[in-house]
Amino acid sequence: MKNISILGSTGSIGINTLDVIERNPERFTVWGLAAGSNVELFAAQIKKFKPKVASLYDASKLGLLKKMTAGEDVEILSGEAGSARVAAAPETHTVVSSMVGSAGLVPTLAALKAGKDLALANKEALVVAGELVLKEAEGKARIIPIDSEHSAIFQALNGEKRDRVKRIILTGSGGPFRRHTREQMENVSVEDALNHPNWKMGNKITIDSATMMNKGLEYIEAKWLFGRETRVEIVVHAQSVIHSMIEFVDTSVIAQLGIPDMRIPIAYALSYPDRLRTDLPSLDLSAVATLTFEPPDFEKFPCLQLAHDAMDIGQTMPAVLNAANEIAVQAFLDRQIPFKDMSEIIRAAMNNHDPAPVRELDDVLSADRWAREEARKLIAVAR
Repeated sequence: MKNISILGSTGSIGINTLDVIERNPERFTVWGLAAGSNVELFAAQIKKFKPKVASLYDASKLGLLKKMTAGEDVEILSGEAGSARVAAAPETHTVVSSMVGSAGLVPTLAALKAGKDLALANKEALVVAGELVLKEAEGKARIIPIDSEHSAIFQALNGEKRDRVKRIILTGSGGPFRRHTREQMENVSVEDALNHPNWKMGNKITIDSATMMNKGLEYIEAKWLFGRETRVEIVVHAQSVIHSMIEFVDTSVIAQLGIPDMRIPIAYALSYPDRLRTDLPSLDLSAVATLTFEPPDFEKFPCLQLAHDAMDIGQTMPAVLNAANEIAVQAFLDRQIPFKDMSEIIRAAMNNHDPAPVRELDDVLSADRWAREEARKLIAVAR
């Protein structure tokens, strides 16, 4: 029996993780939960799954949460410190890190410092502070990726020698605008961008998929997870059946295939090195019929190039990329800027930043704060 704590329990990954746990009560129990601000859903999760500790990031709603969960045998916490307490609870075996954005960095580091197995869905933690995260994990904690692409790579590498890898082939659906011309993308709406063809995800990651920034962040994440010197290439695969591939030095290619359902990589991360039986439908290749592949368009999706540039520059630049992107995405969702301006805001913030070495957490947090303020200034000018 594994005790599981979930950071970001009210998001899509958190909800799917709870579904996997509920389907396997003989294998897992919920020890801790942390959420952002969805107090109604969070209260319902606490009542249903009976965690011993729960933390709400939005401290202004703490009183309401306590009122809604009165009578439950649970310790209620709040803020970043509360999330970190959930992550480091002594009784927890595995922490699922799925908080959206850089807010997940501190509790992710807390989980690793406490020696917990980390089922990682919060790619931003590695993007903004990859070196710090890996250093904290070294020798005392395992990082098992949940992102479908990185889970696929992790599985394909199982039992293989890392020095025999020629390249990682990171697949992506291309999002809702794969077939759009640049002219058509000038006037896409929020609703258009949120209409992903294959996956049901939260708003932020769905917009990132539409700009292909999500694939850019995954590129950076793959570099940290599987070796900075490893060659990583992105290929657009519209059907989202092949989740990623590895080519070895003998040119053999191993791919991981499956239906586009996040419960599959979640179940693998929770049960690793075992596998769980699921009642999900099997992949029907005859029904899929065709698998297509094409190179990404770096000009139509400039966020891809910005992510490559940030990783090449290194130091605090990936933190600036990520923070500026979070602010730009929210501005687009709030209809303050058009779709095309998101990449321009991020580019300008990066151009205005003087990258510095990352020696400690404060270096990352300082760059993050600077980039958010810089992005807000740039948005105000653009409006």
